[in-house]
Amino acid sequence: MKRRDFMKAAGAVVASGSLVGLASVAESCTDVRKGPQRFNLNRIPTAGGLKLTYQPYELQLRHTFTVSSYSRKTTPGVQVRIDYEGFTGYGEASMPPYLGQSVESVCAFLGRVDLEQFHDPFQMDTILAYVDSLSPFDSAAKAAIDIALHDLVGKLMDMPWWKIWGLDASKAPSTTFTIGIDTPEIVREKTRECADRFNILKVKVGLDNDKEMIRTIREITDLPLAVDANQGWKDREKALDEIFWLKENGVVMVEQPMAVDRPDDNAWITERSPLPIFADEAIQRLADVPSVKGAYHGINIKLMKCTGMREAWKMLNYARAEGMKVMIGCMTETSCAVSAAAQLSPAVDFADLDGNLLITNDIFRGMQVVDGKITLSDLPGIGLELL
Repeated sequence: MKRRDFMKAAGAVVASGSLVGLASVAESCTDVRKGPQRFNLNRIPTAGGLKLTYQPYELQLRHTFTVSSYSRKTTPGVQVRIDYEGFTGYGEASMPPYLGQSVESVCAFLGRVDLEQFHDPFQMDTILAYVDSLSPFDSAAKAAIDIALHDLVGKLMDMPWWKIWGLDASKAPSTTFTIGIDTPEIVREKTRECADRFNILKVKVGLDNDKEMIRTIREITDLPLAVDANQGWKDREKALDEIFWLKENGVVMVEQPMAVDRPDDNAWITERSPLPIFADEAIQRLADVPSVKGAYHGINIKLMKCTGMREAWKMLNYARAEGMKVMIGCMTETSCAVSAAAQLSPAVDFADLDGNLLITNDIFRGMQVVDGKITLSDLPGIGLELL
């Protein structure tokens, strides 16, 4: 169909107020489209409901991962899928220690979820509101369902979520790559492994060897650095002095300097800091955004904390409306959850989406890091391929 004829037909549809006509117009354009259309405005949901299945999957880390409060070599996880009309959406729950969730708690929650009562995956608000209502906790389990549902709906629409949200993939930022707290020898080894593949590194701090960590990395590279204290700093004046020193040594931002139960101290640091201060452990869900405004310059959104992509998108827009900076982060995850988070990346200031790069047993191919930069594909949903 020629463009002029298409516009004429579409105009007739609009004039008549008929959506039925719009479907016939779309059908007449199949000769210029690749493959059949997966989304029909007039589609009638089938009698079959959504089918949810899940299984535990432990993530194996390349290196022992140490932050100011713990160390670990594995991360417990649960892989989720939702099937509907021949399409499959994939999701994931990842549970680092501080979330207070486990494989047992996630599986127990998922076992209570009845998705078969829903016959139309496009009723996302209704479905996810039901899932959220089952418990005031269990954010990772809820995120797994949310991610799988977004993946499914995107596949039904034959479109990635960054496009559905109207974002420009070329604006996706570079991602940081995380170096955990370790001995100088291991820190040098880790830095050498990643320095030529990334444009910015993230360094875990918060113990008594912070300056040693930074100086050791500076032996290898002069890349910009982000630091994450994970609530490890105890004295606000010492913390502020350290932030000034960090700025002099090429650090560009700081995450969660002090404990979440010390909002006044975090606000005092933020008011005086030469670097942007981001809330991490202090921000979980949408309702928390007002409480961190003024105490931090920005928020770090993670799907496992906020119950998934839908709430993450709301948090991003709320924070922007309040004049705050936004960072999108992740846990140790496969490319499933990391690629889901990456769909929001063109709209953020900083991205820390390296969780899939820290493990040895990924089962997906998704978001890629090319020359240090997040690169999004046109694959539908969250952009996954099974390995």
